[in-house]
Amino acid sequence: MKSQTKSKARIRDHGEVFTAEREVKAMCDLVKDECDRIDSRFLEPACGDGNFLAEIFSRKLNIVKKKYGKSPHDFEKNSILAASSIYGVDILADNVNACRERMFNIWDKKYREVCKKECNDEAREAVKFILSRNIVCGNALTLKCVDENGVETSEPIVFSEWAFITGDLMQRCDYTFADLLAGEVVRDRAQISLFDQDEGGTFLKRYISDYRRVQQNGEAV
Repeated sequence: MKSQTKSKARIRDHGEVFTAEREVKAMCDLVKDECDRIDSRFLEPACGDGNFLAEIFSRKLNIVKKKYGKSPHDFEKNSILAASSIYGVDILADNVNACRERMFNIWDKKYREVCKKECNDEAREAVKFILSRNIVCGNALTLKCVDENGVETSEPIVFSEWAFITGDLMQRCDYTFADLLAGEVVRDRAQISLFDQDEGGTFLKRYISDYRRVQQNGEAV
């Protein structure tokens, strides 16, 4: 069983206690329909090394395999869409790096299992890039980025919205976390939409590229 703590110092300084696997699975079961939607977005504002995000991502990839496992191209494309729907923030850089690596390894294992000889490094680099933008080192309370030494910076947390627009073309729109929160609305079905352009989410930049080459759009804004 994985430990729920790393050290007493981290508990004292950051209140860091990881949720146990049993509780993670039980809580994800409460929103099973959303976990099973490939493009349903999830944000964990204190993600640690990714216990919740790993469970959600694994469930999404199982759905992708079930629906598209007979077509390597369709699996690749939709598994990348699933990766683009996972968001996390943590104040500790080692947690962020571990979470990104964990998410990538979950994806790459399933990718190799389904696509076999048709796997390619461009797709792998695309997933790494998406995870680098979606899982960020920052303070979800102040909405600012944090550097590798744990010092808060003046740089706002920026998230990217990813969506296929036609064929293999993927669009990325960048928003500050603060703008997204200012524009979030609760629908009749009680679901919060973070990326709702009609309700205040002003985008910073927009990029369009082949989904395997999103990493060529540049680094963080």
